[in-house]
Amino acid sequence: MSFKTFKGGVHPGHFKSATEKKPVVPAKPPTVAIIPMSQHIGAPCEPLVAVGDEVKVGQKVGDSKGFVSAPVHSSVSGKVVKIDMCNHPLGRPVQAVFIENDFQDTWHEDVKPNEDWKNLGVDELKKIIRETGIVGMGGATFPTHVKVSPPPDQKIDYVLINAAECEPYLTSDHRAMLERPEDVVIGLQTVMKIVNAPKGYIGIEDNKPDAVEAMKKAAEGIDNIEVHALHTKYPQGAEKQLISVFTGREVPSGGLPSMVGCVVQNVGTCIAISEAIRLGKPLIERNVTITGSGINEPKNMLVRVGTPMEEVIEQCGGFKPNIRKMVLGGPMMGLAQSGPENQPVIKGTSGILCLTDAEVVLDEIRPCIKCAKCVEACPVSIMPLFIGGSVEHGMYDKAEAYNAMDCIECGCCTYICPAKRPLVQWIRMAKGDIAAKRRK
Repeated sequence: MSFKTFKGGVHPGHFKSATEKKPVVPAKPPTVAIIPMSQHIGAPCEPLVAVGDEVKVGQKVGDSKGFVSAPVHSSVSGKVVKIDMCNHPLGRPVQAVFIENDFQDTWHEDVKPNEDWKNLGVDELKKIIRETGIVGMGGATFPTHVKVSPPPDQKIDYVLINAAECEPYLTSDHRAMLERPEDVVIGLQTVMKIVNAPKGYIGIEDNKPDAVEAMKKAAEGIDNIEVHALHTKYPQGAEKQLISVFTGREVPSGGLPSMVGCVVQNVGTCIAISEAIRLGKPLIERNVTITGSGINEPKNMLVRVGTPMEEVIEQCGGFKPNIRKMVLGGPMMGLAQSGPENQPVIKGTSGILCLTDAEVVLDEIRPCIKCAKCVEACPVSIMPLFIGGSVEHGMYDKAEAYNAMDCIECGCCTYICPAKRPLVQWIRMAKGDIAAKRRK
């Protein structure tokens, strides 16, 4: 079967050679785990513990009554030493539970294997996914139990696994497919069972032939799952683009994939689902790529949620002297940070990218020359130049009329702009303003 590619997109350098052949290694457990109460899209959690409480690995320490939310768990055993604010990748402080590690790794009694996991019912599977705090691990952190609970009138035909890892520098999903392909398949089969989907696809960019072969071998003999190599182009792994490539269907403006009969999951999410249903294990650790020319020893690491980034970076040899910028995620969609201080790895931390002076150039923002390169590159067919121009002049209503809310913030427009205009940043500002007005 051959697949067409999606409209638009760009071809940034891969920059994956520093870590793509390095196996995932366990990071050291944190001395003090910082567990933020907001690690997902939706309602933040409220602490379930108090200062002085003894907690165990896998114990739920925060939860919310909101449907669009996900509980958080301790990644260490030890004592709660404080409940205070910590830094968050979005640039705002959030409440967190600080747990002093006793280094005993005593697991909570509720964490136990499901010997009959293959025969679990749909409602049981949904409950496990919710109670183990699983969220989308590609970066969006949408609660997975919500994603696998589409409205009854929306029949799901396909479950698609985003295994593209199209962001430059990041290799944690690539390594996961090489090292744990069976878990990816189990996670996919579980989601297919929950949503009653007859077909599953795993899409991997064709610059990862070893991952394609590993996943094909893991899915061998399973008739309703297909593994395909897709054209290497950014943002191949974006939800709507993956749906377009595999099914030819188009998610409507403001709509969700379930409206066109699709559910999309990430490689890391599938592994977390497999661990949850088989082992009863909550989402307390994840693969993280620590890379960039500003880091001494780039690595792929299995890091416990709540580990301070300073400790993770130290285990990679620390920063180089000419470090200039730290980005959480990849360079296209990641968020620049003020630094690693008082900031933990969370469920959505796919990468820690460290760049040097030579790579970070602050170009002068010049007037738009109407070349339309941003329009050609935009994978969702909006006009970034007009949205950006509207925001630049404070005309947010006009930005909304140009469909700013349809932007997936992939960064293609900013990457391709010869005038070096910060288009995606302006569009984010517009979306924030529009969302705030709609909430009133």
